[in-house]
Amino acid sequence: MHPRFKAWSDHLVGSLRKQPPWVLLTAGFVMVIVVGIFDYLTEASLTVFYLLPIVPAAWFVGPRYAVTLAVLSSAVWFVGEVAAGVHYSSPLVPAWNALILLAFFLVVIWLVGRLRQLHQNLEGRVRERTAALVAEIAEREQLEKEVLKISEQERRRIGHDLHDDLCQHLAATALAGQVLANKLAAKGSPEVADANHVVDLVEDGFTLARKVAHGLSPNLPGPEGLMEALRELAGRVSELFNIQCRFQCDAPVYIHEEEDATQLYRITQEAISNAIHHGQAKHIVVELSATETGTVLEVSDDGVGIPDPPPVGQGMGLRLMRYRARMMGATLTVRRSAAGGTVVTCTSP
Repeated sequence: MHPRFKAWSDHLVGSLRKQPPWVLLTAGFVMVIVVGIFDYLTEASLTVFYLLPIVPAAWFVGPRYAVTLAVLSSAVWFVGEVAAGVHYSSPLVPAWNALILLAFFLVVIWLVGRLRQLHQNLEGRVRERTAALVAEIAEREQLEKEVLKISEQERRRIGHDLHDDLCQHLAATALAGQVLANKLAAKGSPEVADANHVVDLVEDGFTLARKVAHGLSPNLPGPEGLMEALRELAGRVSELFNIQCRFQCDAPVYIHEEEDATQLYRITQEAISNAIHHGQAKHIVVELSATETGTVLEVSDDGVGIPDPPPVGQGMGLRLMRYRARMMGATLTVRRSAAGGTVVTCTSP
């Protein structure tokens, strides 16, 4: 069914259902009388037009009223035939024809009632399945939120373990190595340089583990926490991958929901990771701004760029970013920039 015709049909059905019963009853009787008059005045047979009031009556009002109109229609037809002076071979012929006509009307009423019942059953099944589907989608979304929440909690736990356990262990190891280097220096041992080199390596490992811990468990204290976390992230990326990653925020942007701030931070991490590993980018700009439509996070790079159009089987990173954006009610777009790189934009209301 064409959408416009279906909309018109639904509107008509709704209007008829809103009418009081006496309006429909009166309209049905009037239509029967009008059809009977035209049938009497014209030579052509207008028998089929008696269905005009009968079918809507069977559909909208009920079978009893439809049968009443059917009996009335047959009687009006019979009276019209007799009044018109139509000659038959037997006086029982018009009565028999009226009965046949009544039987035809009753069959139509039964078919319309059956069709109406099937329609109601179909609507009931559609409502039940729609309700079940809505409930299933809501349950799945809730489960996805729980999985994402547990994943974030596990990230933070690993980050805390790295910071509290591994970093302290490496700091103690570096201190022990420094003590050993001092002892060797006091004895004039030639292995002092090697000991100092080992200390430097341990300190580098300590710095790397600390940065990884901060990435797994970002510090987002208060509404301004996201700005500081993104600024630190850009600095760590520049040091770790020897590229230029810059954070830009012309005016303060405050995120009062820590969960939303965390999702925006994770989206930025994923966008930067894709730009480095897949786009071979050397310059990355992370921009955070507040507009009339909401908070806008944009990550642009000068890499090889995403194919246009994007591949059908999108990568896991892109799906995760879209999922995180959807969980916070935001929209995420990924496009190819004019310069050839990739621009990831997340707009949060």
